[in-house]
Amino acid sequence: MKIIIAGAGEVGTHLAKMLAKERHDIVLIDPNEERLRFPNASTEILPLVGNPSSIRDLQEAGVKKTDLFISVTPEESTNITACLLASELGARKTLARINNYEYLQPKNKEIFDKLGIDSMIYPEMLAAKEIVTAVTHLWTRQYWELFNGSIILVGVKIRANSSLVNATLAELHSSQKLYHIVAIKRGHTTIIPRGTDTIEVDDLLYFTTTKEHVKDVRLLAGKIDPEVKKIVIMGGSRIAIRAAQYLPHNIRVKVIEMSKQKSHQIAEVVPGNVLIINGDGRDPDLLMQEGLKDAQAFVALTENSSTNILACLAAKRYGVFKTVAHIENLDYISLAESMDIGSVINKKQIAASHIYQFLLKADVTNIKFLTFANADVAELVARPNSKVTRKQVKDLKLPHDITLGGLLRDGIPMMVKGDTQIQAYDHVVVFCLDSAIRKLEDYFN
Repeated sequence: MKIIIAGAGEVGTHLAKMLAKERHDIVLIDPNEERLRFPNASTEILPLVGNPSSIRDLQEAGVKKTDLFISVTPEESTNITACLLASELGARKTLARINNYEYLQPKNKEIFDKLGIDSMIYPEMLAAKEIVTAVTHLWTRQYWELFNGSIILVGVKIRANSSLVNATLAELHSSQKLYHIVAIKRGHTTIIPRGTDTIEVDDLLYFTTTKEHVKDVRLLAGKIDPEVKKIVIMGGSRIAIRAAQYLPHNIRVKVIEMSKQKSHQIAEVVPGNVLIINGDGRDPDLLMQEGLKDAQAFVALTENSSTNILACLAAKRYGVFKTVAHIENLDYISLAESMDIGSVINKKQIAASHIYQFLLKADVTNIKFLTFANADVAELVARPNSKVTRKQVKDLKLPHDITLGGLLRDGIPMMVKGDTQIQAYDHVVVFCLDSAIRKLEDYFN
């Protein structure tokens, strides 16, 4: 597949490197030559100095024969113009990064369809929603709603107090099938488990379950779920503003921002339950003065990954139940996990998850790259006579790095068991290691 990516910033460069590993033909275009000189560049990536809103530069990049054109520059107007031009010049599909939520409203979709823009992504908004989910489900490391909340993916760190410790998956089998353990993250390894696998202390378990049985999973894991009354956010970024706007209004929120001017600007756009504090969030005295010890969650959203990790560690020492760190440096994510940071937000992975579904030939409605595990969760629709519909699950001989976590049939959610027979048009939750994402096409096409 030929793909042109406009914008060699953090998101664009990450996408280019990720897609190049799959042998796609990648052209990365940016007006700044220095941005195109990133380390560990693949030979599959062709850097091109040019303006993505220039017809001549787009033609030089080969836009006429492009399967997917992605514009992720920092400028929304540039991205929309570039996608509009790319579509007119022959690109089969286009995707634009935006920062205006109004463009994503369903009533406006037809406008952008006519312009030739097939999809839009607002990474900061998606990141803010992940933060809201993280701080309103304090006991989880990951909480993700699939099929509009019909099935839930929950990631939980197992401690010594859990009844799951030393149990095999076969021993946990229940005829009611309230949940399905789809993966175990142990140290640096992610395991797609079988019945003989044993659960150990400090395993990060990934469950799929239905919404009514989430509490059963929590109790099984030995977790408490304190009421969220107060949240402290360090750093007044665009993500912080969006998160403050999305959080329930019965939660008291304090946003600590170092810039006085920015503090005033933020105060004008956040709701009344949000208090803006002008100060240095790294100052322990300020944090104590603003009642950090009374907060149930602390969220670090500065532009510096190291600062965010250290601030979360300090918050944990003060007794904060849940910490969330914005980490853009992918190399720091495993460090954050080893230091027991509760949840990690990474815009690159969020954007990549959204964009990746355009590249699969199977009928994919959603993909999530998991921050702490080298694994993916996908929502797929089983096409008529596809391989996955021909036998019961136990007889499908699925690869060892793929498991089916649940399905939605005629609006009814259910867990997948060995004797489950997938039917045409079932919406299926698939959990797989990074190496297996392409194998899904063979089973669901």
